[in-house]
Amino acid sequence: MNALILSAISAVIMMFSGFMFKQKSAVRSLAIILLVVVTIANMLEMRGVAFFHINTIGMLAFDRFALLFSLIANLSTLVFFLLSSKDMEKVGVNYSEYFALIFFILSGVVISASFKSLLLLFLGIEILSIPLYILTGSDKRNLKSIEASLKYFLMGSFSTGLMLMGIALIYGATGTFRLDLIEFATGNTSLLLIAGVMMLLFALSFKVSAAPFHFWTPDVYDGAPTVFTSFMATIVKAAGFIAFMRLFDEAFGNIRPEWRLIVAIITAATLFIGNITAVFQQSVKRMLAYSSIAQAGFMMLSIYSLNADAKEGLLLYAAAYSLATIGIFSVLIKMKDYTFDGFNGFAKHQPVIAASLVVFLLSLAGIPLTAGFLSKFYMLRATIAAGSSIWLVIFAVLMAAVSVYYYFRLIQAMYFKDGMEQSIEISQGYKYTLVSVAALTIILGVFPNLLTYWLYF
Repeated sequence: MNALILSAISAVIMMFSGFMFKQKSAVRSLAIILLVVVTIANMLEMRGVAFFHINTIGMLAFDRFALLFSLIANLSTLVFFLLSSKDMEKVGVNYSEYFALIFFILSGVVISASFKSLLLLFLGIEILSIPLYILTGSDKRNLKSIEASLKYFLMGSFSTGLMLMGIALIYGATGTFRLDLIEFATGNTSLLLIAGVMMLLFALSFKVSAAPFHFWTPDVYDGAPTVFTSFMATIVKAAGFIAFMRLFDEAFGNIRPEWRLIVAIITAATLFIGNITAVFQQSVKRMLAYSSIAQAGFMMLSIYSLNADAKEGLLLYAAAYSLATIGIFSVLIKMKDYTFDGFNGFAKHQPVIAASLVVFLLSLAGIPLTAGFLSKFYMLRATIAAGSSIWLVIFAVLMAAVSVYYYFRLIQAMYFKDGMEQSIEISQGYKYTLVSVAALTIILGVFPNLLTYWLYF
């Protein structure tokens, strides 16, 4: 509750900060201070210190899983602010409002991670989505940004309609919106219940850009301002998966045979389409868009498995994927040429930045000693533990091998090709932050218990 209330208050404060401060650096500093306060409050609640005592029984439950993911989301957003908040100035004149929208999104993230009712699931997803539609179209000088915003809004509205219809059908079949009561009522399956579960499955698959509901992702990610693409492709996507897992684990666990095969097919299709299509991209930004679809395929394995390894793996995956992707995008924002050729010879001119990028790319590819490797390992182990799914594990490993090609293609451009030096503005503080994030990616890859420990103690 601490993070939810304080995120909403921070959003309101940021809305008026544009009037209070004329300097953008002051607005940026205020946003970082408020986010640090929210993060500390989140950590205190994990230790039993709650600032707000509101009866939310049957609606919200701030358990260890929800609080830990909220902490990961807040820390990842802090990294995003430290690396990329200055670049938000280039998008438009509404600088303080961008921070306000991001804080509202964080409120939606907390609700999506801690809901106990289908009504709160709907509210959480919408509070998370509506500010994203605005941020996607925030670069009004760019027609691609406006087109991406409209496409995202129309597709998002369609998936919201599916979700509402699914919730209505489940209420008709069970007579309740509460997850625990729905699970109790699913002992007697009916056509109405199965139809509702399928609609919710498809709606949430759209939100996390799983195939074949991924078609909006490349155009929206490519058209949106790059600084906001990194946020929506990481923290927002991870929040969608946390909501996905909570819903299917706590409400539909008893009818797993009815939906498990469809989840397996969606997972395999997402892995295949994301990885194979990424191989043929010439733009690094568009490659990362398809890469995010492929990463969603790995995260879908946790929905298929729904066991202890899946929960730990999804939290570790959220942290590893967010840190690596935010780090890569923070460099991409500063580049004038988004193609692979634009990175030719980059290591000669910016060796420290290039080395950090290598760590992030290796993590996304799942190379050992990085957080990305262990998060993929957790997902595969969870899938094996779920039983009768060796084919899915083998297929996921093969697709991970394919992903190595397009990630290493960027490394090859930076280190083994010659190119003109691009004039990019990189401060010493930015370098230190980026190196620290790369070091954290390796530390989590060697000591994952630093994160998973908080789930139990």
